[in-house]
Amino acid sequence: MNRSEYTTDELLPLSGVQHFLFCRRQWALIHIEQQWQDNVLTVEGKLLHKRVDDPFFVEARSGVVTARAVPVASYRLGLVGVCDVVEFTAAAEGVKLPGRQGFYQPAPVEYKRGKPKRDPVDEVQLCAQAICLEEMLAAGIPTGWLYYGQTRHRHEVALTSELRALVEKISKEMHAYYQRGYTPRVKPSKACKNCSLTDICLPELQENIPPASQYISQQIKED
Repeated sequence: MNRSEYTTDELLPLSGVQHFLFCRRQWALIHIEQQWQDNVLTVEGKLLHKRVDDPFFVEARSGVVTARAVPVASYRLGLVGVCDVVEFTAAAEGVKLPGRQGFYQPAPVEYKRGKPKRDPVDEVQLCAQAICLEEMLAAGIPTGWLYYGQTRHRHEVALTSELRALVEKISKEMHAYYQRGYTPRVKPSKACKNCSLTDICLPELQENIPPASQYISQQIKED
């Protein structure tokens, strides 16, 4: 379904972009079926975000204004969420900040408990945050940052046209799945063992469950 803009009631959690790219079934279990179960990895992630997310924290140091737990939304993508941190760096052009002189270049900073991953699951979430900020602030954001708790190092991420196109694609698919109330099946992988929903998902059974069309056809033949 092509949409120019979603309504407030239709906005989906921005954090789901990462879940969807990692595993569409995991996303559907969480966001459609409202299933959740913590494991040690998700608890560690929550503790890291708890230390970072303070909506009343604003700090100015060396030309950089730091704001935490910044609510964001994009009615074009149909996403809503919270940026862990948004840094506003003094620049020749950019956005104006209340009570401050000059212009500032915004950049989202997302905190993750682990280390950089092979797939761009963290990058798409960061890019979605940047697109939300661009829509809200009417300013271009070329880069963002990912901070990893395991390595205690942050990485600059170029928000390329390819990454933006992936965010667009994922957001459209998410809304299509959500509208249908569709929970897909998936092939088990090594990533399943670290998923907190493995006991709910039961990935080892997915390959043995026949599709609904096959079940219906069999029932018709038997009747």
